Amino acid sequence: MRFVIIGAGRVGLRTARVLREEGHEVTLIERDESAVRRARNQEFEVIQGDGAREPLLEEAGISDADALGALTSDLNVNFAACMIGKHHGCRTIMRIDEDYREEIYRKYADEVDEVIYPERLGAMGAKNALLGGTIRAIADIAQHLQVVELTITPEAPVRGYTISELQLPADATLLAFGKENGTLAIPTADESLEVGDRLVVLADFDVLSDVRQILVGEPARNMATDGGLEAGTGSDSSTHSSEPRDPHNGGH
Repeated sequence: MRFVIIGAGRVGLRTARVLREEGHEVTLIERDESAVRRARNQEFEVIQGDGAREPLLEEAGISDADALGALTSDLNVNFAACMIGKHHGCRTIMRIDEDYREEIYRKYADEVDEVIYPERLGAMGAKNALLGGTIRAIADIAQHLQVVELTITPEAPVRGYTISELQLPADATLLAFGKENGTLAIPTADESLEVGDRLVVLADFDVLSDVRQILVGEPARNMATDGGLEAGTGSDSSTHSSEPRDPHNGGH
């Protein structure tokens, strides 16, 4: 596939390297002279200039590109480049810094194919390393929504129950289920929950600790320290009992 990436900084250049290693064709657009030299030293095709200008995007081959990644730290440049890319019919991915408010995210998310937060993606990798094997963050869907994969442990209150008997909190939904070492699939009602089974759940940050307690069996208070919640978004640990909850009462 062919890709055009705006920005040859840390995020853009690393992304370009990964794509090239997988056999794809990549052209970079970058304003900063030192960043241009660095990318060219790594044998990338680089066009120096403003990635928000259509003539430079056309020179980079935007008309034939499968996707455009606007990965600079400048939101305005990223958005303008994506609008040009959209006009040329390619997929558009826009970087946005995490300190922007939710309403700003929604405004731009409606106009491009995908919005990424490099800081959040990096934090998610660190979070998964800290969490170990019982819970793994897959994606942040919105400011207060996350998709997580949890693994049933010997201490899980739901071990031995079936999917039909599982009751999660109101703000959590089971998306997929997989037996240990099996593939994930749409859950069926009569599947039994055994040690090593994996469940993918979409949940509000406020109920993630309850979900973890039901499916993993660890005290809810751990979620505030090692569950990877953003500061200020987790539930107050003092409001949760450390005793496992009955999965039939919905975690409340």
